[in-house]
Amino acid sequence: MNIFVCVKQVPDTETKIIPTSDGSFIETASIKWIMNPYDEYAVEQALLIKTSNPAANVTVVRLGSVKDTEALRTAMAMGADDAALIEAPDNLDSYSIAKALKGAIDKSGKKPDLIFTGKQAIDDDALQVPQILAEMFNFPSVSVIVGFEQSGTTIKVKREVEGGALEVYEVSTPVVLAANKGLNTPRYASLPGIMKAKKKPMLQYSLGDVGVSDADRRVKYSGFKLPPEKPPGKKFDATDAAKQKEVVAQVVGLLRTEAKVI
Repeated sequence: MNIFVCVKQVPDTETKIIPTSDGSFIETASIKWIMNPYDEYAVEQALLIKTSNPAANVTVVRLGSVKDTEALRTAMAMGADDAALIEAPDNLDSYSIAKALKGAIDKSGKKPDLIFTGKQAIDDDALQVPQILAEMFNFPSVSVIVGFEQSGTTIKVKREVEGGALEVYEVSTPVVLAANKGLNTPRYASLPGIMKAKKKPMLQYSLGDVGVSDADRRVKYSGFKLPPEKPPGKKFDATDAAKQKEVVAQVVGLLRTEAKVI
């Protein structure tokens, strides 16, 4: 069984984001990169399958700049067998990313039985790559999964819908599955695992190697800027009982005209 996990490196949630001077993206030189949290559940699910099926091969694929390979090394330290890095700008659109991931999987020469991803990346929140990738492969796909059971080539998954309800789907492999929090509990990479990860193979491709060019971009980003600073809060003195009605009227008026919450 060949299992592929598509992961993304994203800025740590405590990173201070600064737009570039031309507003085309964000400054990345000083960012601490981590594996996208939802992708951790995808990696863990692949490794759980490998535990019950030792012959399974788990390959982790990532697209982005080569300045840091933390996400791929982390996945291999957790137990993935090998990895592939597609060198590319960090601000590609979802279509280009999906096409590049497909190209890398195709170049591996291994026919995918399962492709796992996170349900979304916490930096752009696009929620598009898993579905586009599945369409390109002509595979079925299920997103936001929180339950997984496999019997041979048949897989039963549970996915969350609004209101806390669950939908149950039964699909056959090959399939693309996008993981959500609650699917499992991702393991920590052990020290021996970290040492072994340094020796595991990691292929590296250019966008041209996987059949992607600038003409494939459907979306180009511009005008990155920080949100405006919040105005200072306003204080009202309502200690004088004779002025309390007047103060209440002022507060209600501001909530209606400025805050627009009533």
